[in-house]
Amino acid sequence: MNLFDLSGKVAAVIGGASGIGEAVARGAAEQGATVIIFDTNEAAAQSIASRIGGSAVGLDIRDARDVGGAMDAVARDRGRLDIVVCTPSINVRKPILKYAEEEFDRVVEVNLKGSFNVLQAAGRVMTAQRRGSIVLFSSIRSQVVEPGQSVYAMTKAGIVQLVRTAAAEFGAFGVRVNALAPGVVETPLTAPIKANAEWYEAYANKNVLKRWATADEMVGPTLFLASDAASYVTGTVLFADGGWTAADGRFTPPGMG
Repeated sequence: MNLFDLSGKVAAVIGGASGIGEAVARGAAEQGATVIIFDTNEAAAQSIASRIGGSAVGLDIRDARDVGGAMDAVARDRGRLDIVVCTPSINVRKPILKYAEEEFDRVVEVNLKGSFNVLQAAGRVMTAQRRGSIVLFSSIRSQVVEPGQSVYAMTKAGIVQLVRTAAAEFGAFGVRVNALAPGVVETPLTAPIKANAEWYEAYANKNVLKRWATADEMVGPTLFLASDAASYVTGTVLFADGGWTAADGRFTPPGMG
């Protein structure tokens, strides 16, 4: 019954001002963790933190020095850093031949460089204290793609390899590193899709549950990876995608209905 209990744990949730990050921050607090929310939108982060009894700090994960200082400050001020969850990402949906250099740089800088900065900074703190759990966010796009997803998919596949390498490097220090790979989730990032009924339904019908996920449905998988319930789980990718990547066929053969 206590496997998912986070009492006494200190959790840094990056991107916790909205979407999946907000849901995870709330969930971690409900399980007893002391939660520090980091986000570029500091005002929104402060609002969420005040509701869950946590604290908030403005942070841009593209700045390695600031990320390092933020993780060091948590460990110094709280005496420990047990859990780090990093959710932020952006997407520019364009065909490869129409992608602009500045768009490429922007997506890579947030999704890949930002995740690396968090992984490196959290890893330094956690390997020194010889304990901790890091959860980065990948996506089904690390495995399957569609037109217009080239750079986003590239970054999400890159996060998988970062997680595997970090797990191999940090394991001897008692630090676990995993990735969560959502499918379609209703968040601010996917709002343009939800606004298009045909697009929204097409995505719903791509997974075997025939619906989108809510941000709250990502809390359980994330906290599983972060908690002692996953004490022997590291270097893995947990797909929370409604079966999107499990089924490659959409036609039911005769006699199978």
